[in-house]
Amino acid sequence: MLEDEYQLDFFKDNGFVRKQCPKCGKFFWTRDFERVTCGDAPCDPYSFIGNPVFKKNFNLAEMREYYLKFFEERGHTRMKRYPVVARWRDDIYLTIASIADFQPFVTSGEVAPPFNPLTISQPCIRLSDLDAVGRSGRHLTTFEMMAHHAFNKPNSEIYWKDRTVELCDQLLNSLGVDPMVVTYKEEPWAGGGNAGPCLETLVGGLEIATLVFMNLEQVKDGPIEIKGEMYRKMDNYIVDTGYGLERFVWASKGSPTIYDAIFPNIVKELMDLAGIQHELEDPEYANILAQNARLAGLMDISEKANLLELRKQVASSIGITPEKLSEIMEPVETVYSITDHSRCLTFMLGDGIIPSNVKAGYLARLVLRRTLRMMKDLNISIPLSEIVQMHIKNLPEYPEFAERFEVIEDILHHEEIKFQETLERGRRMISKSAKHYKQTGQKIPLETIIEMYDTHGIPPEISKEVADKEGVKVDLPDNFYSLVAERHSKAEEKEEKVFPYADRVSRLPPTKRLFYDEPTRMEFEAVVLDLFDNYIVCDSTFFYPEGGGQPADHGVFIVDDVVLKVVDVQMVKGVIVHRIDSMENELHLRKGDIVIGKVDKDRRMAHACHHTATHIVNDAARKVLGDHIWQAGAQKTETRARLDITHYKRITKEQLNQIELLANKTVMENQRVTAEWMERNQAEQKYGFGLYQGGVPKGNIIRVLKVADDIEACGGTHCTNTGLVGPIKILKTERIQDGVERIEYAAGMAAVRAIQESDYYLTRASDSLRVLPEQLPATIERFFTEWKEYKKENARLKEEIAQLRVEKMLSMAQDLGGVRLVAQHVDHADTEELVKMAGELTQADDVMALLISDFNGVKIVAAAGKKAVAQGVDAGIVVREMSRIVGGGGGGRPDMARGGGDNTAKIGEAMEKGISMIEKAINH
Repeated sequence: MLEDEYQLDFFKDNGFVRKQCPKCGKFFWTRDFERVTCGDAPCDPYSFIGNPVFKKNFNLAEMREYYLKFFEERGHTRMKRYPVVARWRDDIYLTIASIADFQPFVTSGEVAPPFNPLTISQPCIRLSDLDAVGRSGRHLTTFEMMAHHAFNKPNSEIYWKDRTVELCDQLLNSLGVDPMVVTYKEEPWAGGGNAGPCLETLVGGLEIATLVFMNLEQVKDGPIEIKGEMYRKMDNYIVDTGYGLERFVWASKGSPTIYDAIFPNIVKELMDLAGIQHELEDPEYANILAQNARLAGLMDISEKANLLELRKQVASSIGITPEKLSEIMEPVETVYSITDHSRCLTFMLGDGIIPSNVKAGYLARLVLRRTLRMMKDLNISIPLSEIVQMHIKNLPEYPEFAERFEVIEDILHHEEIKFQETLERGRRMISKSAKHYKQTGQKIPLETIIEMYDTHGIPPEISKEVADKEGVKVDLPDNFYSLVAERHSKAEEKEEKVFPYADRVSRLPPTKRLFYDEPTRMEFEAVVLDLFDNYIVCDSTFFYPEGGGQPADHGVFIVDDVVLKVVDVQMVKGVIVHRIDSMENELHLRKGDIVIGKVDKDRRMAHACHHTATHIVNDAARKVLGDHIWQAGAQKTETRARLDITHYKRITKEQLNQIELLANKTVMENQRVTAEWMERNQAEQKYGFGLYQGGVPKGNIIRVLKVADDIEACGGTHCTNTGLVGPIKILKTERIQDGVERIEYAAGMAAVRAIQESDYYLTRASDSLRVLPEQLPATIERFFTEWKEYKKENARLKEEIAQLRVEKMLSMAQDLGGVRLVAQHVDHADTEELVKMAGELTQADDVMALLISDFNGVKIVAAAGKKAVAQGVDAGIVVREMSRIVGGGGGGRPDMARGGGDNTAKIGEAMEKGISMIEKAINH
């Protein structure tokens, strides 16, 4: 269906021929008329290893600069990179490609591109091949996608397919690549709801670039099918290219693996720390790595069967056993993985991701703990932060990472402690689970292993290790980490509220939102555009609709002499709908009528104060805790508000006080609160992606709010100056989930009431203790110290009294044929006291104790010495029968039992029953 898409004039004019690969069946373009295969692995092996394809070697910084300058010189504007955490998206957590920077708004045509054409080198993270990293010689979790993009419209084309391929060819020629070894393989591309023809650029068996011509959009029923999905042509069409920076460097050096090409010094350092004898300059050692990488390129080594086959083939080619090869390769591959994963963490933590058990934080912790486990396997004992610091020194072009290292180091320190605690706890948990499955004769299923990891953080290797000791098999696939990462890479789709009259409302014009223009005005007139059920739609309104964690305004509509209570306000596709408590049947309200609206001022101002306070507290928290914090949620009410922020440890009382002081300082400075409508691109370039702390708004024009140093895209209602917020009182903080702290506070009159309430309790406490409020801490501490001393003295006196009671009871014991029976009613004794006395009594082998108390119900304890047990007394049976009489239950061992009930009136009967049972047992 897409065959015509590849018939380019560039190919025809530059001596290319189209061929079909006999191995994979795909079509490709080449200048080499003798070429048979497509040039892609596994159809062709890597030929660049030991034989670089560029005219000079490049490191990462040199290659990046060469590429960006090349495209700048050809009319492209260089763009700064986006963070690896996709703050501007609500569907994915990590930046997985350069085009992800421009989805969904630019690619859909809703928002103009920031520059056109543009070039960028975008760091990306993909964890779908996590288990192959290190083994294959080529897989990475983090890579930079060098790219050039052009965004075309029907009447405004920048350039399209021919120019794209021409630029790629020119770049390779400038690098000294032999034109005869370059092939362009046809491979339709689809992703993110878009699709289009694609050319994979191959050199020496290595795919170094992908040229996507995005011109299709996914639909339910379309004329074009790609990979089982239906598509149709888009009005706009986009050049989406991706050149692998690390692969370009690898191809320029011809190293045995990509890891040796891009961070050789770190690899060597870790090899030394792990005690691995190696020397890359040693031809024999380099040959082993090179052969492994060459053959790994021909198969999917994430599967264990393929990995074993790879070992056999490599071992055979170099004349050693597969076992010997594994002995050489496994620690080296682990070093490669640690090196790659620690660079991934450098970008993740450097860009503000906080390890946790949800969203991007989950993925960061997954990589982090896998790295720690591998370090443990190799006995690399230095802190992980030291390896991250090696990467930061290796990446001077990212100075922001060095600036944030202190926080990164602290995060990693806390995570290492948590991981050790998890390992200790995890072994006990998985041991218990393994014993359960052993009893059932089943192996531990994959879902249980995943649950252990997701919920409790127990690594699958630990699960398998413990299960093996218990003799239980585990369903553990070779690609476990890739599988888990894939499950957590995309955000769950949010269920949108379905308004019952959405179709009807969609035919109405957008409502004029006047509350933005005059935020303090509460009364207005409006024209009724529609009314149905209990809903009214006007041409304009001052009622704020629910959104952004802010509840809807309430108030009234007045029609003639009738007052209609507005109890909810919602936005439906740009139309604001007011829900009325009840519509008067007699009310003759029609479309076109004018109504008077009155907003509940107290409610609105309380919400505005709390919403503005949220920005102030967020700003103060960032200044106190660090730039890494990110808003994870917020809610405002009339009486209080809460702000959830990402943070890797508990907020201390001192930090909370600092946040409160800074927040109130901002209030007292009476700074102006400003809002402006800006084009999305302009706003992002000016303020960065911190704009989207409160969520990602739709559309090309967004409302940017500035409160002190907090600048966010926000559609809520606010005070016009910070001074109008009034006092801000932080009420409490709590950890709502790992990596997320909640700060709860009150502002304005709500804060005054909260302070008064706190003062009321303080006054009550000081009145009760008859001291001044400032003397409360010392007084309470003194009282507590005295209480502890009294408690100790009380325990000592109880011990003495119990001893005296025991002596008195023994003197009153009844002799039953060689067994002394102590049957006593003990006043004001709880169960523990009775147990203690019974234990003291039965230290003598010939004593049988039967004690009963009416303290908070009936308490019964029976204890039998060895001689009494030998003569047939069973304390458990005796207590069970006695407890039944008093309306309760109990039991225990033959030598000690306890029980009781609620019926104190039958204490005597129960005691008689117990004595009778003991006499019968002894005299039997």
